[in-house]
Amino acid sequence: MKTNERVVSILNDLIRTNLDRIKGYQKAAEEIKDTTDFEIKTIFIQMAEDSRNYKSALTDAVIRLGGEPAKDTSAAGDIYRAWMDVKSTFSSDDVLAALQLCEFGEDRALESYKDALSENFEWPVGVKNIVENQRKSIKASHDTIKTYRDQYAHAH
Repeated sequence: MKTNERVVSILNDLIRTNLDRIKGYQKAAEEIKDTTDFEIKTIFIQMAEDSRNYKSALTDAVIRLGGEPAKDTSAAGDIYRAWMDVKSTFSSDDVLAALQLCEFGEDRALESYKDALSENFEWPVGVKNIVENQRKSIKASHDTIKTYRDQYAHAH
């Protein structure tokens, strides 16, 4: 497989990861009903928006490389989204469970980015930087979710 084809494949995997994140965080935000948890809901909404931006940047890179961007979630995304099947997993007031499941999802997203960055080839100019910067942002999101999870666990 040529380098550009391999890069397009990797970027499409990351697009799918971000589509999965968008769906998961949208679902989590919809399920937060208690106004005392508005801050957490806002964070979920922001993380979904961040993933929309990541997906857009990855899509642009795929097009620049002559590829066809992924438009659907991954088959593995079914497993990834299972962590956010909020209605069947926890009650509407169990924010701690939502945070735990979001952290699990962020672990999966970080793993996808780690796998992508472990590829050993010459990346097209600027593309690896996009992926590295997104990984750093997702790591920060993971850490934010973990902090809220820890705080929520100690408060309840």
